[in-house]
Amino acid sequence: MLQSGENRVTFGTRLGIIFVTVGSSVGLGNIWRFPHLLGSNGGAAFLLIYLLCALLLGLPVMIAEFYIGRHSKRNAAGSFKVIAPGTKWSLIGYNGILAAFLILGFYFVISGWTLEYVFQAVTGSLGEKSAAAFAVEFSNFSSGIFRPVLWTLLFIAINHYIIITGVKNGIERSSKFLMPMLFIILIALCIRSLTLPGAMEGIDFLFKPDFSKLNSSVLLSAMGQAFFSLSVGMGCMITYSSYFSDRTNLQRTALEVTLIDTVVAVLAGVVIFPAAFNFGIQPTAGVELVFITLPNVFGKLPLGSLWSCVFFLLLAVAALTSTISLHEVATAYLHEEHHITRKRAALYVSLSVTVLAVLSSLSFGIMKNFTVFGLTFFELLDYVTAKLMLPLGGMLICIFVGWRIDKYILKAELTNKGTVPFYFFSFYRFLLKYVVPVAIGFIFLNELGFMNFHFDL
Repeated sequence: MLQSGENRVTFGTRLGIIFVTVGSSVGLGNIWRFPHLLGSNGGAAFLLIYLLCALLLGLPVMIAEFYIGRHSKRNAAGSFKVIAPGTKWSLIGYNGILAAFLILGFYFVISGWTLEYVFQAVTGSLGEKSAAAFAVEFSNFSSGIFRPVLWTLLFIAINHYIIITGVKNGIERSSKFLMPMLFIILIALCIRSLTLPGAMEGIDFLFKPDFSKLNSSVLLSAMGQAFFSLSVGMGCMITYSSYFSDRTNLQRTALEVTLIDTVVAVLAGVVIFPAAFNFGIQPTAGVELVFITLPNVFGKLPLGSLWSCVFFLLLAVAALTSTISLHEVATAYLHEEHHITRKRAALYVSLSVTVLAVLSSLSFGIMKNFTVFGLTFFELLDYVTAKLMLPLGGMLICIFVGWRIDKYILKAELTNKGTVPFYFFSFYRFLLKYVVPVAIGFIFLNELGFMNFHFDL
């Protein structure tokens, strides 16, 4: 039944809060997209711009979502009904819930692929082969019917079990296990990668600043990565923060999540680039890097199957911590707003998203010629959420908190009624009202092709 703010379940420990929130932010994009952007857009120069964007743009949005969630102690839609009753502001929450649901529809497919490659590594199928052979095998697998769908369904089942177990016993407990595992695997892979011959060439590529590459495109890439990597605009942070206790330091938690998320992405680059450069492979973004190039790299290493298994286990863990948070957004909404049990709400979400995920998986094979606006079903879900719903949600959240919420009420919540200092509150509110919405607007319009924002340094 619907829980009131007074008896709402909360995460048990501060460490649990950090793990579940970081887990929501850390995902597959940290492992392949961020390292590529960092390496191909000026290295350390891009990293500096990304950190500024994350701190000055992404962090304010996260804090705003933390305010909405904890102040209301409700789900992503119900929170706006509590804070602004009788208004249309709850549409922001519905946008986030729908975005999270649609993202699950294609994210589960890639997550299932990670399990396939863990299985292949364990069984020794990822032996030393040519890059062309890996490309053919990946194409045959992803375009198939039975195997990709089977792994997708297994990943959905794992998520479903964790969600129905509850907030404390399911989400928090699993995060306390999964996040340390993720860091242990990352560090082990970093050490192995750094011991390869010529590893410093990859490190130079990753961290050596090249300011000549900085331009408007790099700036927009850094801004976009900051917003999307931190999981803002999709209801995850609102939903999770609704389980925060009144003692949780919202400012510090948001800052820690932002920094840890960035550290994970950088460590992923330390894993990828030395290994790729050691074998003379130029890293590329996306699916090709993870499922074709890197298996080829690991296959040439001593104990290659072991390192392949460890790497794809890392991908699976990163994917799982993200999909749990996305599932919880929709589950919490159904549970609270429609007054049904948590298990039934989770079942409805799992069954519904299964339909989307199966269609997304089949769009690589028998449904690849079924397109909407030239996009396959998988691509359509990705485009609608990443290009439209997430930036729109982030922008509206800034406008809502910056302009609709009384500054004294906002400050009281963010300072735990004055017990936690907020030295830069006025600057934070200025960012929220003016700077962040405009920045998101630039990303929004540029990505849609409505403007061509360009400059060179």
